[in-house]
Amino acid sequence: MDNEKTFRRPWCRPGSRRLAQLYSALLYNAHLKGFIDGEIYVGKAKYACVPGFNCYSCPGAVGACPLGAIQNALASSGHQAGWYVLGILSLFGVVLGRTICGWLCPLGLIQELLHKIPTLKIRKSRITRALSWLKYIILAVFAVAIPLWYGLKHNLPLPGFCKYICPAGTFEGAMGLLSNPANTAKFSMLGILFTRKFIIMLIIGLLCVFCYRSFCRFICPLGAIYGLFNRFNVIGVKVDSGRCNGCGSCVRSCGMDVRHVGDHECINCGMCMEVCTQNAISIRAGNYTLKAPAGGCADDGENSEKKRRNVVRALWGAALVLLCTALLWFNFLDPTVQKRSAAKPAPTPTAASAAAAALSSEGEPAGSEEISETAETPADEIPASVSFESDAPIGYEIGLQLADFTVPTFDGGEFRLSDTRGKVVFINLWGTYCTPCVQELPEFEKLFEEHEGDIAMIAIHSSLTGEQEPDDYVRDKGWDDWLLPFALDDDDDTLFEIVNGSTTLPQTIVLNRKGEVIYNMVGSVTPAMLESLFREADASAPGAPPAKDQSA
Repeated sequence: MDNEKTFRRPWCRPGSRRLAQLYSALLYNAHLKGFIDGEIYVGKAKYACVPGFNCYSCPGAVGACPLGAIQNALASSGHQAGWYVLGILSLFGVVLGRTICGWLCPLGLIQELLHKIPTLKIRKSRITRALSWLKYIILAVFAVAIPLWYGLKHNLPLPGFCKYICPAGTFEGAMGLLSNPANTAKFSMLGILFTRKFIIMLIIGLLCVFCYRSFCRFICPLGAIYGLFNRFNVIGVKVDSGRCNGCGSCVRSCGMDVRHVGDHECINCGMCMEVCTQNAISIRAGNYTLKAPAGGCADDGENSEKKRRNVVRALWGAALVLLCTALLWFNFLDPTVQKRSAAKPAPTPTAASAAAAALSSEGEPAGSEEISETAETPADEIPASVSFESDAPIGYEIGLQLADFTVPTFDGGEFRLSDTRGKVVFINLWGTYCTPCVQELPEFEKLFEEHEGDIAMIAIHSSLTGEQEPDDYVRDKGWDDWLLPFALDDDDDTLFEIVNGSTTLPQTIVLNRKGEVIYNMVGSVTPAMLESLFREADASAPGAPPAKDQSA
């Protein structure tokens, strides 16, 4: 079909749009050291949203994904309005609309490259046009309804689209981290949810090979949001009604399911300019022409084309300066990056701690037959002659003695690690924005209650807070009357450095009665794992009297 040929031909040569797509992908992921270290960037810049679809958990990401941010804002709407997220999305929409999809979205670039694989292609039709409305249903259900429901009903952060569908989260986030040898221990965290999302990612990727920008057209909630602004966005494709003869070549040659140039499905890529025989289409910023058709615009003056070239060169010059600055800052100058560069690789669990965390098919701790015959010895029954001083070196790895620290708690008290000698210590790293973190904290409280007087605990929130302050979140959840104390790490991430806290949460650190690390792992824990770790820590402090035999 001729129009299909016309549509594909311009893509055979690189142009300014392809360069813009590559540029934005690099700018959004300017933290290149993250791909080397296997850790995501957690500096203050992460509070800002980038315009396009780019996963927050990508090792190189230096900003937040606007879709993830709006879901977190909706989950917190019962406590505070997400004015920043709504404002920044509105700003992006009014200025650019779906121009972001066509020019500034890394996921759009990936889809277009996949579509270049030579195969039979699915052409647009009434069916694809009808399916293009599916993304608005996905927006309403997964990006709005689910976060609102869990936020208002259960006070639980659950970004539905990110958790159940998002291929960018799987490809950029999960696979971006797991592909690094430093994160081999995180494979144990994978479950059925990752398997389902991995299959969804493969299906979407395969569909993009046969059908142009399938994710954009049928699934993407962010594109659905930006499409609402397309009618009045400042920068985008505009049609000169005085030149247009209504031939429809632009619509027929477009790979998207547009009814007319500039509607809610138009990504403002400008490819229709190549097929318009009347030179009626241009890309404009308000009344200023950024890219004119081959024959120029109707209102062009004598030097209009030269002025446009100079403006475009100046914009690219400024963009390159911004990119170089971002690469320098996010890889070398940012204080957060400098601190993490001095940190050691994440510890690998010993065989003992791995066995303690392993579960049998019935959900009981491995070795539970032997464990069930003993019980812990309460601290007040330990003879005074027993010493719990350790001569192990200071460190966070298995077998080392964790450095002492003091941190103020949300209840007005303080937690001093040195005061916990003689007790088993659990340190939990969590975040209000981390669904597994919030779900597992009640299990820590339950363990604390069961072994009160013989155990010490502290839940430390990352310095990177979400939509709601951690102390307010704890109070709203009713956790402020728990035995488990809560604390917030300082802006220098002092506590996270002491325990080698990961950017992936939750993380649990367990110390024996001598203050030595017996477990330091990222990932959720079960009640059986917690009990098993408690008993292992209890048994790993030489000099303690034998635990009581409860077999009788």
